Amino acid sequence: MTPKVFTVSQLNAHISNLIASDAELNMIFIEGELSNVNINAKSGHMYFSLKDKNSVVRAVMFSWSVRNLRFRPEDGMKVIMRAQVSVYEPGGQYQLRVEDMQPDGVGVLAMQLEQLKKKLGAEGLFAPEHKKPIPPIPKTVGIITSPTGAALRDILDIIGRRFPCVDLVLAPVLVQGEEAPAQLIRAVNLFSEHHAADVVIIGRGGGSMEDLWAFNDEGLARAIYACEVPVISAVGHETDTTLCDFVSDLRAPTPSAAAELAVPNRVDLYENVQNLLRRSVAAIQTQMMTCRRDADRMFELVEARSPLSEVNQDLELVNALQVRAGIAAEHRLATAAAESAELFAVVESLNPVAVLNRGFAYLTHHGVNVSSVHDVKSGDELDVTLKDGTLRVRVE
Repeated sequence: MTPKVFTVSQLNAHISNLIASDAELNMIFIEGELSNVNINAKSGHMYFSLKDKNSVVRAVMFSWSVRNLRFRPEDGMKVIMRAQVSVYEPGGQYQLRVEDMQPDGVGVLAMQLEQLKKKLGAEGLFAPEHKKPIPPIPKTVGIITSPTGAALRDILDIIGRRFPCVDLVLAPVLVQGEEAPAQLIRAVNLFSEHHAADVVIIGRGGGSMEDLWAFNDEGLARAIYACEVPVISAVGHETDTTLCDFVSDLRAPTPSAAAELAVPNRVDLYENVQNLLRRSVAAIQTQMMTCRRDADRMFELVEARSPLSEVNQDLELVNALQVRAGIAAEHRLATAAAESAELFAVVESLNPVAVLNRGFAYLTHHGVNVSSVHDVKSGDELDVTLKDGTLRVRVE
């Protein structure tokens, strides 16, 4: 029999048909280590090799499949792929045409988070020198969280007990799901653009990595980094960490802890004022004693000198110094007393009870403060709190 003579193209096409007709090779799952990863900048196709300890095979993943990846493939990663075995006929090589790829042994979200941390860290978004200081006594605290979550209740409870005179501005947002990142970014940008608060708390209660994933959004991290208002991150529990924690100016382990870090304790402020007053009085007394000792030493020197005229001149000088010292001491004491009175006035102004003592009252409706006529309607019963008790009134 005359043997059939193949051209090279015919041979490659024949082998390609044999592989294509093998149903088992039309879809396989294969694991291995990535090497020579190259994503074409123009086409978006990814070319690479998959290897194990003894062998290597070439592979390609087209741009539409690359766009669906939730992590960035890198050399050395171990992956599991769904692929089809095919032949690249012009080169006479068989290859894998990859349709999907997942990290082997590491969750996709964890891998993606690690890559984002590495990327943003290299850009300097986590650098300590970019952290803004938290104001010691803020006038307004912004809160970015769910209006129905436990985190908001914890924050309001802590701030209400520690520093009730501070103003609070809530930006209600979703804290999980596909729409959450956009809402979080918009809230951060609003506080930054309008300087609507002195410090902002952003966060939510605990949950799984998927629940907290909105706080790992790259856009949110960049918005927090660019925010002109200091940001305290309070996402999840103490063991949870997100990109929001790394890029914020201060990380709190829980929402309750964030509230404690955002405002001072009014009791501590009062004690500080008392300590300042005691130190001022003690300093004035010490200065007065020093002046008296100096005057006494001067008088002794005058008495020891001769002749008598010089003694009299020195004595007059000593008397003048005593008078000046007494005047200076009294002036210093009066100044300190005035400063102390101002400090007491500041502390007293922070006391909500002082406002009630001046004849004011505050209204609540079912435990919620009433600040506008639009908050109530005719027939509503309101609680009126005065300095010595509470009344219940009806709106006409």
